[in-house]
Amino acid sequence: MEAATANIFHLSLTFFFMVLLTLGTSAAGVASDTLSNGRNLTDGNTLVSAGGSFTLGFFSLGLPSRRYLAIWFSESADAVWVANRDSPLNDTAGVLVNNGAGGLVLLDGSGRAAWSSNTTGKSSSATAAQLLESGNLVVRERDQLNTGVFIWQSFDHPSNTLIAGMRLGNNRQTGDAWFLSSWRAHDDPATGDCRRVLDTRGLPDCVTWCGGAKKYRTGPWNGQWFSGVPEMASYESIFSSQVVVTPDEIAYVFTAAAAAGSPFSRLVLDEAGVTERLVWDPSSKVWIPYMKAPRGVCDDYAKCGAFGLCNEDTASTLFCSCMAGFSPVSPSRWSMRDTSGGCRRNAPLECGNGSTTDGFVTVRGVKLPDTDNATVDTGATLDECRARCLANCSCVAYAAADISGRGCVMWIGDMVDVRYVDKGQDLHVRLAKSELVLSGKRHQNKVVQKRGILGYLSASNELGDENLELPFVSFGEIAAATNNFSDDNMLGQGGFGKVYKGMLDDGKEVAIKRLSKGSGQGAEEFRNEVVLIAKLQHRNLVRLLDHANKYVLDWPTRFKIIKGVARGLLYLHQDSRLTVIHRDLKPSNILLDVDMSPKISDFGMARIFGGNQHEAILTELLEHIKSDTYSFGVILLEIVSCLKISLPRLTDFPNLLAYGMLGGNKEVAIKRLSKHSGQGVEEFRNEVVLIAKLQHKNLVRLLGCCIHGEEKLLIYEYLPNKSLDYFLFGLLCVQEDPNARPLMSSVVAMLENEATTLPTPKQPAYFVPRNCMAGGAREDANKSVNSISLTTLQGR
Repeated sequence: MEAATANIFHLSLTFFFMVLLTLGTSAAGVASDTLSNGRNLTDGNTLVSAGGSFTLGFFSLGLPSRRYLAIWFSESADAVWVANRDSPLNDTAGVLVNNGAGGLVLLDGSGRAAWSSNTTGKSSSATAAQLLESGNLVVRERDQLNTGVFIWQSFDHPSNTLIAGMRLGNNRQTGDAWFLSSWRAHDDPATGDCRRVLDTRGLPDCVTWCGGAKKYRTGPWNGQWFSGVPEMASYESIFSSQVVVTPDEIAYVFTAAAAAGSPFSRLVLDEAGVTERLVWDPSSKVWIPYMKAPRGVCDDYAKCGAFGLCNEDTASTLFCSCMAGFSPVSPSRWSMRDTSGGCRRNAPLECGNGSTTDGFVTVRGVKLPDTDNATVDTGATLDECRARCLANCSCVAYAAADISGRGCVMWIGDMVDVRYVDKGQDLHVRLAKSELVLSGKRHQNKVVQKRGILGYLSASNELGDENLELPFVSFGEIAAATNNFSDDNMLGQGGFGKVYKGMLDDGKEVAIKRLSKGSGQGAEEFRNEVVLIAKLQHRNLVRLLDHANKYVLDWPTRFKIIKGVARGLLYLHQDSRLTVIHRDLKPSNILLDVDMSPKISDFGMARIFGGNQHEAILTELLEHIKSDTYSFGVILLEIVSCLKISLPRLTDFPNLLAYGMLGGNKEVAIKRLSKHSGQGVEEFRNEVVLIAKLQHKNLVRLLGCCIHGEEKLLIYEYLPNKSLDYFLFGLLCVQEDPNARPLMSSVVAMLENEATTLPTPKQPAYFVPRNCMAGGAREDANKSVNSISLTTLQGR
């Protein structure tokens, strides 16, 4: 009996320890980042990376019955990698097994494999699977746990998301390709129709394919960024990008910035073939969109066909034109808005028997054409490249391989997908001699083709800068072009003097700025403006001056102007070779060309900052930058409101719209009539009566009115449209505290991404009206108006 009791006790104790071991193993599986040799991960348990950033486990999307093994970003639960994306499990009986020989296998409830790493037998020793803090699931031998030697890694098998450390490109040793493939739908991770690859047939170029057709390309890598995505340069504080070329690989990869606390970023390819750059904001716990591509008409692959040139600032020409020396293949099709047929030469090239009379015209500031049919030599100089192209009768154009001017790219055959971009490269297009003569710009077989309307200056040697190349125009030609500076030709007038419209002999319309003797601006300001504008190249900086068309602007045009001015300022502050603070930004210094594209002008007060400055200078630089931001905010408010705002204080801004919240959480827009607006009780009453009586879908609905002393307030329905969003952009830029104003890089990001959640401006003063409803409405004041907050804007 005692023996039997002892045996029962022994069995019970053994069972107890087995239960403890099982519980301990399960708990360890939840908290651990490692799946050791022979261990399993069941549905409901997870692996968590050492720092907690990423989680590996099972989850469902859409139908709860479809279960997937995935890695997700722990804070937002967004999947960054899915193992069995094309083979979902149909219940929660799935298990991930480490078979100990280097292989990971996902089994369903019946023991059948739904997915495997295909690495079984690649290791003769014990292995472990580990989820790294980078989000990479790796398999390696137990004695290699602290090394970078892997038997297998999830980073080699991307889904639809690229995160820091992952690659797009090719493994030259194995022949494998790293690419993104879209989900079938937002709730179905099965392999979709689109993929994003690094095309390495010419210069490295990220290309999105949908089906068998190219949808979008970033433009070739120019040594610092992909040429069609110049905003990449402004992301360096968050992450850095590079294209790695070694005997083992050629790949694009981005890494988190070295600064501690850099936010997490991901690049996602959606089911429609749109790629979006998202950055996690840890404070608000939301994803901030930084970039989306394609995003405009010129991003559509080969929009303008062979030898076509796309410009998003020229809607009046359907965005497409032909390169110099080319004309549409089918003018009738172009007139029907079909530009895909492209352009053909006006005159054949003259090349053969070892000689040629051809030359080149330079198209400046473009995303280089698709380089699939190009040859690349990164060791050649640009002069060598030109000579090689001339010697090859099949060569139609050449360019430097990178933005610094090094290397050689030569195109054979048609060139497609060329568009103007900020900070673009120069493309040298081959033309017959007759076309060069017709252009009237021939100079040693080189012709410079510039966008926009160009103003000419003479005697550049008097400016003390030998790097300026400004064509000579005599004073007599300028006088003739402006009808001897006739008042009928005057476009505008400022403190510096007057601006005149003129017509040069070649039919080019120009605007000519004439410095007044009594303006107080002398030779130094004149030289400063000429040197800066001559050196800075940007589509939203005036090329010396453009004339403005004066007519009422519709909303799309206003938004286009606002965005253009923002891009121009960003270029000055951050993206140009120089750091330039304008210091005199105002509406009269924003000129519009024939396509209503904005051009920032008047650089007489501008200041240049170099790259190596001590702390005091850097502090001054930031102050000046925020001053430009403030001026931009004022311009934005004036464009949106069509009202003139007096500087430096905004307290007299008439008819100011603000946001408010009535009782019952009803959103409203509030119009505040300034005491100095010139509108009195009669005008106020007239507006109230008219809007109250008139009812139409295109008229705003008046919800109430308020009179409090001299204050006159109208309360309208809140219209959540883009105009009010832009108004909020302006409020952010004119905050009283300069430190609270955003940098232009942030402003451009917000303007480019309409889905961005805008922060609330810091409001320097508040006005809370109480008991102010007029007439019979007064009795409801406490119920509906006491919670209204109105902003009084302060100046700098």
